[in-house]
Amino acid sequence: MTITPDPARGAEVFADDRAYVFHSWSAQKALKPMCIAGAEGSYVWDFDGNRFLDFSSQLVNVNIGHQHPKVVAAIQEQAAKLSTIAPQHANEARNQAAKRIVELSGPNMAKVFFTNGGADAVENAIRMARLHTNKHKVLSAYRSYHGNTGAAIVATGDPRRWPNEYAAQHVHFFGPYPYRSEFWSSSPEQETERALQHLEHVIQFEGPNTIGAIILESVVGTAGVIVPPPGYMVGLRALCDKYGIVWIADEVMAGFGRTGEWFAFQNWAAQPDLIVFAKGSNSGYVPVGGVVISAEIAATFDERVFPGGLTYSGHPLAAASIVASIDAMKEENIVANAKAIGENVLGPGLRALADRHPVIGDVRGLGVFWALDLVTNRETKEPLAPYGGTSEAMGALVNACKARGLMPFTNFNRMHVVPPCTVTEDEARAGLAILDEVFAEIDKYYVG
Repeated sequence: MTITPDPARGAEVFADDRAYVFHSWSAQKALKPMCIAGAEGSYVWDFDGNRFLDFSSQLVNVNIGHQHPKVVAAIQEQAAKLSTIAPQHANEARNQAAKRIVELSGPNMAKVFFTNGGADAVENAIRMARLHTNKHKVLSAYRSYHGNTGAAIVATGDPRRWPNEYAAQHVHFFGPYPYRSEFWSSSPEQETERALQHLEHVIQFEGPNTIGAIILESVVGTAGVIVPPPGYMVGLRALCDKYGIVWIADEVMAGFGRTGEWFAFQNWAAQPDLIVFAKGSNSGYVPVGGVVISAEIAATFDERVFPGGLTYSGHPLAAASIVASIDAMKEENIVANAKAIGENVLGPGLRALADRHPVIGDVRGLGVFWALDLVTNRETKEPLAPYGGTSEAMGALVNACKARGLMPFTNFNRMHVVPPCTVTEDEARAGLAILDEVFAEIDKYYVG
C-alpha cells in the first residue's frame, strides 16, 4: 500500500465535516473526528500519513477487510450493468445473493427479505413474527443492541434506548453473563440453568399467549461480546417451541465469519426461525441488511399480504457486493481463518495479557470477536468506567492505542478486539504487542 500524506487536504476535510456534517450519538460541538484518507486490508490511514491497524473493523463490520479487490470489482461491474431497479422487479444479483444466504443459513430457512441495514431488518423481523403468531409482545435482553429505529431501539437494552422509547409491547430480561452473573451463579452450567429459568418465568408472568418473539444477539456484540454458556441456545430454542414463540437471531454483528462460523448460532445445535443480518454480509461496502425467513413463516405470507417494503430492498449494487463477499470468503477460506486466529492467536494472546495486566478482569470471545472486561479491582469487579459512561482511564486507553498505530473499539469499561476476518497471524500478533504496551500504562488505574 502506498500512503501519500496530504495534511492540507486533511485540514479541508476536517473543516467541511465540522461545517456541514451532523454526527450520530454525539453532542456536536466538541467533536474532533479522525479524517480517513484511505484503507486496505487490515489498515486505515489519515491525511497526515499515520497508519492504523484496524482492531475495530470500523463498527465490527469490515469482515472481509478494507477494499477487497473482488468485492470492489463486483460493485463496479454491477454499476455498469444495472445500477438500480425497483424491488418489485426481479434482478439477477438479488436472486444470487438470496440463494447464497439461504444455503448458508440452515435446513429450515427458505427466503430472504432485503433491507437497507440491520435496524430495519430488525423492524421487519419483528413485524413478521407478530403477524405469523398473532401475538404482540417482543422479549429482548438488557445487554443488547438492535439498532436505532422505532422497535429496534426499544428492543435494545443499552442506555441509547432511554431517550427513544416510543414503540410499545417490549419486555426485557437478563441474558446469561457468567462474569457478572445476575443469578449468583458459580459455573457456566449453573448460569445457563438459572438464566433459562429466569427467562421462562418472564414468559410465564408476561403471558405466553401475548409473546410473539424473542430477539437475541447470538453472541452479544456492542454490549460486551458475551458468548452464551453451554446449553443456553438449545434451551432458548426449547422454550420458544414450548410456548409458540418465534426466535429471531440477531446476527448483524456476529454473522458472516466473525465467530469462526458463517453464523454465530451455528456454534451450537440450535436453529432460529428468523435471522437478521447486515454488516458482515458485504463488509458495509454498500448499505444492506435483511431477514432470512424460515419456510413456515414465509408460507404465512403466501396468501396474506406482508405489509412492509423499502425502495432499495435488494439493491443491485448491494446484492452484487454480497455475492462477491460470500464467494471470496469461500475461495479464500476466510471463515476458517477467523476461527484459527481466534483459537491460536487472539484467544491465547489476550489471556496472556490478562495474566500480566491486572486491569483486565475477563477475556471472552470466539473467532475475531473478543472483549476485555476492564476493572479497577478483580475481587469486586468494579468496572474501569461506569455503565453508560466513560472515564479518564478509558480515554487514556484509546489515546495510547492510537498513538501506537492501533484503531481500538471501546464501550463503557470494555475494549473489544475485533479485527477483520482476513487478519493475518502477524497482524494479530502486532496488535497484541501494542496492547501489551498500552496496558502497561493503563495498569496504574488498577487499585485492587
